[in-house]
Amino acid sequence: MMDDEAVEAVRNRAAAGDLPAPATLAAVMEAERTIGFPLTPLLRRLYLEVANGGFGPPQGILGVRGGAPQADWNDLAELYQEGPDPSGLIPAGLVPVYDWGCTIWSLVDFRDPVGPMWCNHEGEIWPQGINLAEWLVEAMAGRLTVHSILDSEPAH
Repeated sequence: MMDDEAVEAVRNRAAAGDLPAPATLAAVMEAERTIGFPLTPLLRRLYLEVANGGFGPPQGILGVRGGAPQADWNDLAELYQEGPDPSGLIPAGLVPVYDWGCTIWSLVDFRDPVGPMWCNHEGEIWPQGINLAEWLVEAMAGRLTVHSILDSEPAH
């Protein structure tokens, strides 16, 4: 099962001691209220059982309150509220979790429990064709890069 593979990969990274402690249930529930959608089961499990963000691609995904920040953002609920998309083109429930730089964001679709991944770049948004578990495994193995993300962008 891909979710278990993703959890194992994050647990191995956490064992190295470079990830924050797991999130509190209160912080997870607060994020869900703020976002208006439940976290995907995998992301909820990772935050509560393994680490409050900091895993995945090199700088690590955002955590919930009290977890791993990224760039100017302290947690994913704050980012979702204030967001990197002033155009309002990102549908409700697509939650930015990782900033690749150069206005390239990976987002998780909280509307689907599997957590399909999307990309937002310069006002364009498109599905990445993988789910959160696959995305995490590929990112932690070094096979998911900003270039592979942009290669998935549909032709105009």
